[in-house]
Amino acid sequence: QPGTIVIRTAERKLYFIAAPGQALRYTIAVGKAGKQWRGVKYIEELAIEPSWSPPASVKRDNPSIPDIIPSGAPNNPMGARALYLGSSLYRIHGTNEPNTIGQAVSSGCIRMTNDDVVDLYGRVRVGAKVLVI
Repeated sequence: QPGTIVIRTAERKLYFIAAPGQALRYTIAVGKAGKQWRGVKYIEELAIEPSWSPPASVKRDNPSIPDIIPSGAPNNPMGARALYLGSSLYRIHGTNEPNTIGQAVSSGCIRMTNDDVVDLYGRVRVGAKVLVI
């Protein structure tokens, strides 16, 4: 269905269905071993340069991370844009570490280069289906 996002974690690719039989493909970073997930979510919110509050599981693994990293800060891992996936802690977002794209490195979020997430952000609508396989 046009407007749908399909994420293939094994390929480390995100596909945005632009029209029947036509998709845009982006290279992504995915969750590291034990942090990957599958399922269907929907885009609940879109944000430009969001601030970031690490979830409790991330704080346990990295206690030195601040409780909040403000919007636009160079150490903010959310990057230029964020697409919030339902009521989960997961996001599709940019990154301040573009060298991680194509790898399995996150705590479950889908990372994109900032240029790619800005492009995707301009195409996606709240309510869009996201299929992670």
